[in-house]
Amino acid sequence: MASWLCAMLHCFGSYILADLLLGEPLIDYFSNNSSILLASAVWYLIFFCPLDLFYKCVCFLPVKLIFVAMKEVVRVRKIAVGIHHAHHHYHHGWFVMIATGWVKGSGVALMSNFEQLLRGVWKPETNEILHMSFPTKASLYGAILFTLQQTRWLPVSKATLIFIFTMFMVSCKVFLTATHSHSSPFDALEGYICPVLFGAACGGDHHHDNHGGPHGSGGPGPQHSAMPAKSKEELSEGSRKKKTKKAD
Repeated sequence: MASWLCAMLHCFGSYILADLLLGEPLIDYFSNNSSILLASAVWYLIFFCPLDLFYKCVCFLPVKLIFVAMKEVVRVRKIAVGIHHAHHHYHHGWFVMIATGWVKGSGVALMSNFEQLLRGVWKPETNEILHMSFPTKASLYGAILFTLQQTRWLPVSKATLIFIFTMFMVSCKVFLTATHSHSSPFDALEGYICPVLFGAACGGDHHHDNHGGPHGSGGPGPQHSAMPAKSKEELSEGSRKKKTKKAD
């Protein structure tokens, strides 16, 4: 039962969060019997198919890339529909529209901690808001773009924006899946923008290192000892993220 409930959260988590934000019945989507039966059939085949044949077929890379591309097409459509739905209730509520579109696109990841509780696991360090994955970040940026388009601040048609953003999401996600990469295409852009807007967290360390080296022979000792500790911490953080992604 816990496994089935977790599977339903993975399938319909975005709808549940969107209904929660807009004050609609959380269980309303579960009245769609065909969707529940289809999701239940997929859940059963994934976990209980003899010899794990269904799971092996889905994990076969060419087949997996097709499903990944289809998922991103659905994700963009859900973002656009969520913002249109929120705009119908709150014509001038930009934050409501962005939040609704965001949870529509990444509701499954945002509900990951609650889903872990159903499995008897508690990992607060895997909070998606603290460590956003590429789909979560892209859903947030997409929600902002679609909100600007919905409120007529972005001079482009909805069909054109859906097409461009869908091509971006599909190409990025397919490439990341094919190369088994967990990086984000936004990393380079954020590396330039974030220090300008929010300051560089490592700026003080660099300043201290540059001025601490010449002060005698004791300076390089702590500096060299701190660098391996930092590298070990980064390595453990990277391995933890990889294990978390594999478990998900």
